[in-house]
Amino acid sequence: MDIQENFVNKVAQSGIISFDLGKYYHAGERVVYDIKENLFQGLMLREKDFREFIKTNDWSVYAGKNVAIICSADAIVPTWAYMLLAVKLTPIAHLMVFGDLAALEDALFRDALEKVDWTAFQEERVVVKGCGDLPVPVAAYVEITRRLQPIAKSIMYGEPCSTVPIYKKQ
Repeated sequence: MDIQENFVNKVAQSGIISFDLGKYYHAGERVVYDIKENLFQGLMLREKDFREFIKTNDWSVYAGKNVAIICSADAIVPTWAYMLLAVKLTPIAHLMVFGDLAALEDALFRDALEKVDWTAFQEERVVVKGCGDLPVPVAAYVEITRRLQPIAKSIMYGEPCSTVPIYKKQ
Protein backbone atom coordinates (compact mmCIF):
# COMPACT_ATOMS: atom_id res chain seq x y z
CA MET A 1 0.00 0.00 0.00
CA ASP A 2 1.29 3.43 -0.96
CA ILE A 3 1.79 5.71 2.06
CA GLN A 4 0.21 8.60 0.17
CA GLU A 5 -3.09 6.71 -0.04
CA ASN A 6 -3.43 7.00 3.74
CA PHE A 7 -2.44 10.65 3.91
CA VAL A 8 -5.35 12.89 4.88
CA ASN A 9 -4.89 16.63 4.69
CA LYS A 10 -6.87 17.69 7.76
CA VAL A 11 -6.03 21.36 7.18
CA ALA A 12 -7.63 21.24 3.72
CA GLN A 13 -10.69 19.50 5.17
CA SER A 14 -11.04 21.97 8.05
CA GLY A 15 -12.76 24.66 6.01
CA ILE A 16 -10.29 27.26 7.21
CA ILE A 17 -9.54 30.07 4.78
CA SER A 18 -5.94 31.27 4.86
CA PHE A 19 -5.37 35.01 4.33
CA ASP A 20 -1.79 35.92 3.39
CA LEU A 21 -1.16 39.64 3.84
CA GLY A 22 2.12 39.20 1.96
CA LYS A 23 0.08 38.88 -1.25
CA TYR A 24 -0.96 42.51 -0.76
CA TYR A 25 2.59 43.84 -0.55
CA HIS A 26 3.08 46.50 -3.22
CA ALA A 27 6.33 45.81 -5.04
CA GLY A 28 6.83 49.41 -6.15
CA GLU A 29 9.80 51.47 -5.05
CA ARG A 30 9.48 53.44 -1.82
CA VAL A 31 11.13 56.88 -1.64
CA VAL A 32 11.22 59.76 0.80
CA TYR A 33 10.77 63.37 -0.25
CA ASP A 34 12.32 65.54 2.45
CA ILE A 35 11.08 69.10 2.25
CA LYS A 36 14.14 70.26 4.23
CA GLU A 37 15.93 70.53 0.87
CA ASN A 38 13.56 73.41 0.02
CA LEU A 39 14.14 75.40 3.20
CA PHE A 40 15.85 78.77 3.06
CA GLN A 41 18.97 78.55 5.26
CA GLY A 42 17.54 75.35 6.70
CA LEU A 43 15.03 77.33 8.72
CA MET A 44 12.00 78.36 6.74
CA LEU A 45 10.17 77.92 3.50
CA ARG A 46 9.83 80.92 1.23
CA GLU A 47 6.61 80.75 -0.77
CA LYS A 48 7.89 82.38 -3.96
CA ASP A 49 10.97 80.13 -4.14
CA PHE A 50 8.97 77.03 -3.30
CA ARG A 51 6.31 77.74 -5.91
CA GLU A 52 9.06 78.21 -8.51
CA PHE A 53 10.61 74.90 -7.47
CA ILE A 54 7.23 73.17 -7.71
CA LYS A 55 6.77 74.58 -11.21
CA THR A 56 10.23 73.74 -12.58
CA ASN A 57 11.24 70.51 -10.81
CA ASP A 58 11.30 67.28 -12.84
CA TRP A 59 8.54 65.35 -11.04
CA SER A 60 8.69 62.47 -13.52
CA VAL A 61 11.37 60.82 -11.34
CA TYR A 62 8.51 59.92 -8.96
CA ALA A 63 6.41 58.21 -11.66
CA GLY A 64 4.85 55.04 -10.28
CA LYS A 65 6.78 55.27 -7.01
CA ASN A 66 5.46 55.30 -3.47
CA VAL A 67 6.41 58.59 -1.84
CA ALA A 68 6.64 59.49 1.84
CA ILE A 69 6.79 63.24 2.42
CA ILE A 70 8.64 64.40 5.53
CA CYS A 71 10.55 67.34 6.90
CA SER A 72 13.54 66.11 8.85
CA ALA A 73 14.62 69.62 9.83
CA ASP A 74 13.37 71.37 12.93
CA ALA A 75 11.54 74.03 10.96
CA ILE A 76 8.07 75.44 10.61
CA VAL A 77 6.65 74.33 7.29
CA PRO A 78 3.26 75.73 6.36
CA THR A 79 0.55 73.21 5.55
CA TRP A 80 0.05 74.64 2.07
CA ALA A 81 3.58 73.49 1.13
CA TYR A 82 2.63 69.85 1.68
CA MET A 83 -0.57 70.46 -0.24
CA LEU A 84 1.38 71.83 -3.21
CA LEU A 85 3.58 68.74 -3.17
CA ALA A 86 0.47 66.57 -3.08
CA VAL A 87 -0.92 68.34 -6.15
CA LYS A 88 2.26 67.54 -8.11
CA LEU A 89 2.77 63.99 -6.86
CA THR A 90 -0.78 62.62 -6.84
CA PRO A 91 -1.13 62.20 -10.62
CA ILE A 92 2.44 60.83 -10.96
CA ALA A 93 3.19 58.63 -7.96
CA HIS A 94 1.48 55.33 -7.24
CA LEU A 95 0.82 56.47 -3.68
CA MET A 96 1.89 59.50 -1.68
CA VAL A 97 1.53 60.11 2.05
CA PHE A 98 2.63 62.60 4.65
CA GLY A 99 4.85 60.68 7.03
CA ASP A 100 7.84 58.38 7.15
CA LEU A 101 8.39 55.07 5.36
CA ALA A 102 6.47 53.20 8.08
CA ALA A 103 3.44 55.43 7.49
CA LEU A 104 3.83 54.82 3.76
CA GLU A 105 3.90 51.05 4.28
CA ASP A 106 0.76 51.23 6.44
CA ALA A 107 -1.00 53.26 3.74
CA LEU A 108 0.03 50.83 0.99
CA PHE A 109 -1.52 47.92 2.86
CA ARG A 110 -4.61 49.92 3.78
CA ASP A 111 -5.01 50.85 0.11
CA ALA A 112 -4.63 47.22 -0.98
CA LEU A 113 -7.08 45.95 1.64
CA GLU A 114 -9.69 48.46 0.43
CA LYS A 115 -9.90 46.40 -2.77
CA VAL A 116 -10.55 43.02 -1.11
CA ASP A 117 -13.97 41.42 -1.60
CA TRP A 118 -14.72 40.82 2.07
CA THR A 119 -17.98 38.97 1.32
CA ALA A 120 -15.88 35.86 0.61
CA PHE A 121 -15.14 35.71 4.36
CA GLN A 122 -18.77 35.87 5.54
CA GLU A 123 -19.26 33.32 8.35
CA GLU A 124 -15.90 31.68 7.55
CA ARG A 125 -13.07 30.53 9.77
CA VAL A 126 -10.08 32.65 8.74
CA VAL A 127 -6.44 32.25 9.64
CA VAL A 128 -4.28 35.30 8.97
CA LYS A 129 -0.86 34.06 7.93
CA GLY A 130 1.68 35.06 10.53
CA CYS A 131 5.01 34.94 8.77
CA GLY A 132 6.32 35.29 5.29
CA ASP A 133 9.11 36.58 3.14
CA LEU A 134 7.77 40.13 2.82
CA PRO A 135 7.54 42.72 5.61
CA VAL A 136 3.96 43.28 6.78
CA PRO A 137 3.38 46.11 9.26
CA VAL A 138 1.42 45.52 12.45
CA ALA A 139 -1.09 48.10 11.20
CA ALA A 140 -2.07 45.70 8.39
CA TYR A 141 -2.86 42.96 10.92
CA VAL A 142 -4.96 45.40 12.93
CA GLU A 143 -6.77 46.52 9.77
CA ILE A 144 -7.57 43.00 8.62
CA THR A 145 -8.86 42.15 12.09
CA ARG A 146 -11.08 45.25 12.05
CA ARG A 147 -12.48 44.24 8.67
CA LEU A 148 -12.96 40.54 9.43
CA GLN A 149 -14.45 40.74 12.92
CA PRO A 150 -17.95 41.84 11.86
CA ILE A 151 -18.24 39.11 9.20
CA ALA A 152 -16.03 36.11 10.00
CA LYS A 153 -17.05 33.19 12.20
CA SER A 154 -13.56 33.17 13.69
CA ILE A 155 -10.16 34.77 13.23
CA MET A 156 -6.88 33.04 13.97
CA TYR A 157 -3.26 34.05 13.55
CA GLY A 158 -0.40 31.86 12.34
CA GLU A 159 -0.58 28.86 10.04
CA PRO A 160 -3.60 26.56 9.58
CA CYS A 161 -1.74 23.76 11.38
CA SER A 162 -0.73 25.96 14.33
CA THR A 163 -2.86 28.99 15.14
CA VAL A 164 -3.44 31.50 17.90
CA PRO A 165 -7.15 32.21 18.36
CA ILE A 166 -7.95 35.92 18.00
CA TYR A 167 -11.73 36.14 17.74
CA LYS A 168 -14.72 33.83 17.78
CA LYS A 169 -18.26 34.99 17.04
CA GLN A 170 -20.62 34.37 19.97
